[in-house]
Amino acid sequence: MRIDVEATGICGADIGTVRNPAPATGFPVTPGHEVAGVIAELGPQVQGWEVGERVAVGWFGGSCGHCPACRTGDVVHCPQRKIPGMSCPGGWSSTMTVPAAALARIPEGLSAAQAAPFGCAGVTTFNALRHSGAGPGDLVAVLGIGGLGHLAVQFAAAMGFETVAIGRGEQKRKLADGLGARHYLDTERESPGAALAGLGGARLILSTASSSKPLADGCPAT
Repeated sequence: MRIDVEATGICGADIGTVRNPAPATGFPVTPGHEVAGVIAELGPQVQGWEVGERVAVGWFGGSCGHCPACRTGDVVHCPQRKIPGMSCPGGWSSTMTVPAAALARIPEGLSAAQAAPFGCAGVTTFNALRHSGAGPGDLVAVLGIGGLGHLAVQFAAAMGFETVAIGRGEQKRKLADGLGARHYLDTERESPGAALAGLGGARLILSTASSSKPLADGCPAT
């Protein structure tokens, strides 16, 4: 189906697509895999969707449905998996065409600009927290309060974790507090490893930072 794009996020993988041409064609593919928009046209085989519905498109852009990976529910590792902005044109455009399997509905109350990053940054951090084994009340630390980290802090707080935000600089303390963090550790002022140890250690440390330097400090996780 064809989607009229209303908002698109910018992921590090998109920047890589801009800098490196697609190997199969030798030409760049339109980037963008954090997309929110409205259905403009339906293909002849599409069912369950209507023109005008608000939808999001993320990193997963469809799979073959019949390979061993797909048949066991592991569609992410399908050899024919499509990634918008890499294997097919993405959302840095006014319109894009995607398989119906790539779509997710956008709930009321969520704007296109808010919904778009959920297609990659949102689902990445949410699944990391959901499958971590941590439970309500556990101490969970989020390293990096940026494009992924600001979503991870909100998810962690909503899941009932005792959430620790680890960032660089005091200017992010107010942001972390507003996102629901119970503690904020400034890596410019203190050792995050020692600070976490003082809190009893973390059940999980979710690293979303581009630098791994704070991890070399020996952040303790239980």
